[in-house]
Amino acid sequence: MQNVVSFYVTLRDPCNESVLIEGVLFRANYLGSTQLISEGQPSKAMRMMQAQEAVGRIKAPLGESQPATEVDLFVSIEKIMVLNTNLQEIMMDHALRTISYIADIGDLLVIMARRGSTIRNVGPTGQKKTQTKICCHVFESDEAQLIAQSIGQAFQVSYVEFLKANGIDEGTNMMKNVDYQDVLNQQEVYGEELYMFSNKDMQREVILTKSKGEPLGVVIVESGWGSMVPTVVLANMLPTGPAARCNSLNIGDQIISINGISLVGLPLSTCQSYIKAAKHRSTVKLAVVSCPPVVEVLIKRPDIKYQLGFSVQDGVICSLLRGGIAERGGVRVGHRIIEINGQSVVAVPHEKIVNTLARSAGEIHMKTMPTSIFRLLTGQIIPHYI
Repeated sequence: MQNVVSFYVTLRDPCNESVLIEGVLFRANYLGSTQLISEGQPSKAMRMMQAQEAVGRIKAPLGESQPATEVDLFVSIEKIMVLNTNLQEIMMDHALRTISYIADIGDLLVIMARRGSTIRNVGPTGQKKTQTKICCHVFESDEAQLIAQSIGQAFQVSYVEFLKANGIDEGTNMMKNVDYQDVLNQQEVYGEELYMFSNKDMQREVILTKSKGEPLGVVIVESGWGSMVPTVVLANMLPTGPAARCNSLNIGDQIISINGISLVGLPLSTCQSYIKAAKHRSTVKLAVVSCPPVVEVLIKRPDIKYQLGFSVQDGVICSLLRGGIAERGGVRVGHRIIEINGQSVVAVPHEKIVNTLARSAGEIHMKTMPTSIFRLLTGQIIPHYI
């Protein structure tokens, strides 16, 4: 995949050839489009889930080839267009006002555009519900976040121009007030993990001695999207197994490599296969970074008008806005929220957790841990040792 290419261009409006539109052009790979039905006014969390559903429909599974077309993405304060690379053919054309959501998920960009609404009667009372057809386009780019920010900036500039056209001269001040980037710039990357992974002295080598054919006796889980290093976490140990017997490993330790093979960035199943293969050895060498199983999170949110950038379902973080204040504060997908501002939320209903987060501003302190570890420690699941 090529790096993003962006530059200013002037194009003719396809709806009116006499009108020229100025905008920014980005190079990206177009993966495909899908249509979703949305009811009512979905929350930002619901829209993020819809974006992830679109990615799930279009993105090819790991290991399979991904069909893609190289395109130019044109962003202006009036519309967003997708053109072929020689700018001769317009593949898609959406007025900016029809764009309902933009999400960057890793190197993927999802643009969601409304395609019309219908009103239907529901139930015996004849209650009316609005359904909106949403067209979701999925693109791939090394700078998906930059493109998403540019589209967001286009909305801000368009709004300021609207205010000026109607005699409201507050454009600069209002733009300053809604600038989410200012909040991002104030948010520090938080967590002891940053120090642990940046300091080579924190990484240590653990050598396990055991009988050939004896499994290590461990349970591992993913560290979670948003962690400093994507690797696996030691979630449980068989009390009589080699891992527990060595007295050098703890629950929460992140395993960087096994017998010189790096586990960083590998799928959980691949990491498990490497650990299972080590049962045939009498000596196993691990490189680990000691991390507590409970992660300290600090989110700096000046005002509730700024989105937190993550969604929660039954206390579990299920989606995360890449590059947002939550990710910078240490929030990770797949983690269970244990505390919010010193108050336990382990047995708290979902609605109360959501309301607490929605009303929280200033410094928001949370404690989280991988859901699998939480369920193992609380006896909700039976450990399967490898």
